[in-house]
Amino acid sequence: MNEILIQDGATGVSICRVSVEMILDLRHRLLRAGMPAEAAQFPGDDDGSTWHVGLFCKAGEKAPVVSCASFMLNSYKEEPAWQLRGMATDNPHQGRGFGAKLLACAEQSILRRSDVRLFWCNARVPAIPFYERQGWVADSEVFDIPTAGPHRKMFKRI
Repeated sequence: MNEILIQDGATGVSICRVSVEMILDLRHRLLRAGMPAEAAQFPGDDDGSTWHVGLFCKAGEKAPVVSCASFMLNSYKEEPAWQLRGMATDNPHQGRGFGAKLLACAEQSILRRSDVRLFWCNARVPAIPFYERQGWVADSEVFDIPTAGPHRKMFKRI
């Protein structure tokens, strides 16, 4: 299921549509550390419409995913929308633009195959500036997700 969305031979970076199994370890380590591994699995992960996307720094079957995100067809304020969940970039690779590249690539790839033009997420408070730089807009007050801390709802219409 590794469909290549972008492959940059000069930098060695590739972004692929992947199976959920390929991103569970990264999700667990960064988003659900200290919890059982099953906590990194989300309802909707196995739906046929769900997109799991991974960014790799090296080509090849054994290259570890360094950034990931999942997009689940859902709704937001009673409108069809893609819900972004489980976005993470491994610590040694943060601050290098990989998350922004992954998000932009995934949004554009999904838009080429879907009429749904609305994206939304529950963004961790420290990640809000990142999403704002990518054109997302905060749309709620801060609220707490018991397993993940303070969040705000954000959306992006393309």
